[in-house]
Amino acid sequence: MESNMSEQFVEIDNFGLELLENVDMMMEPQHSHEEVSSQEVLILIEKVILEIVTSLSKDEAPVLVLPNRSSWANVSFDNAVGLQMTSGSSVTTVRSNCSSSVTKFGHILKVLSIIYKLVQSNVYATKRDIYYNDTQLFGSQRTVDSIVDDISCMLKVPRRRLHVLATSKGLISGDLCYLEEDSTKVDCHSNSTATPVSSNVGGIRNIVSSAKFVLIVEKDATFQKLLDDDFCTKLSPCIMITGKGVPDVNSRLMVRKLWDTLHIPIFALVDADPYGIEIMCIYKYGSVAMSFEAHSLTVPSVMWLGLLPSDLQRLRVPEDALIPLTQRDQNKLTSLLKRPYLACQPAWQREMEMMQRNKVKAEIQSLASITPDFLSRVYLPNKLRYGGWI
Repeated sequence: MESNMSEQFVEIDNFGLELLENVDMMMEPQHSHEEVSSQEVLILIEKVILEIVTSLSKDEAPVLVLPNRSSWANVSFDNAVGLQMTSGSSVTTVRSNCSSSVTKFGHILKVLSIIYKLVQSNVYATKRDIYYNDTQLFGSQRTVDSIVDDISCMLKVPRRRLHVLATSKGLISGDLCYLEEDSTKVDCHSNSTATPVSSNVGGIRNIVSSAKFVLIVEKDATFQKLLDDDFCTKLSPCIMITGKGVPDVNSRLMVRKLWDTLHIPIFALVDADPYGIEIMCIYKYGSVAMSFEAHSLTVPSVMWLGLLPSDLQRLRVPEDALIPLTQRDQNKLTSLLKRPYLACQPAWQREMEMMQRNKVKAEIQSLASITPDFLSRVYLPNKLRYGGWI
């Protein structure tokens, strides 16, 4: 059994050694913003308020200038970091004397005042707490979420340094123990139930794991199926994590934390469709909206384990388990192929071009049409044993 397990991990171990040799190149120095002290955060907020007061004293309408977080023109691609916001990025001006932006101006000031009190008193709050501070003013949780990210980007301070946490939607399981900031011990070894990803990943310490690899699973349903099939025990030691679709910031922070701490291979298991590929790209290279925090969110070492479009032919997945690409899928695929990071991923390009030619997509669950436990018993063990990642 022992030799069988060591054989199982030969390719992973070799790949892990390769990663360690290149780790210095892949480990861009963390932005100094992560080290901003509470006192510096307070000074940054005071500067914003002082500018507003100065404008008012001159009988001028105050304005707030925010970097534009939705434009590809504002990001550059670096192979070691992913998508990062450029210093000369275009901006959005939020005016206090303009009917279309005065509400947003008020929202930003309100959230700034809440953040100031949180940092000053060394207390943390969730974005949900901020919303319930004045539901009538904000109108929706989405408004608060966007304003907090705008402030983080405007001040160039990670959200954690603003003492604002987000409720996590991700789950994690496997060979992992750690301490939360409040010294609560978390053990992720349970076979049947997963552990929610921490809402304060930055505060996690004393990570203990002998995992050989991390598996990012796109969908909760697949993650639960692998849990039910006892995948983490059968292929132990490993760690599985899911962001349940498009990952929240905490799931991305957790994957980055595991990479920074363990330096082990990280594989992605996503649907063989344009949206699954995009989700994998968010973990690996980041997103335009959060490009200002790329240094703490992206993991450029992530590898595509499956489901590959070429797997569908190789495994002869039954045709009735394949789904024709919609026009929306084709548009998304075309847009993905134009992304700056695809130029350094020729193997990914080939897989996506195959999907474009064949005009079909498939969910991970399509493998169950071969045999119900094909994913955990055959597909993943073979992929991991024989180095079937790209």
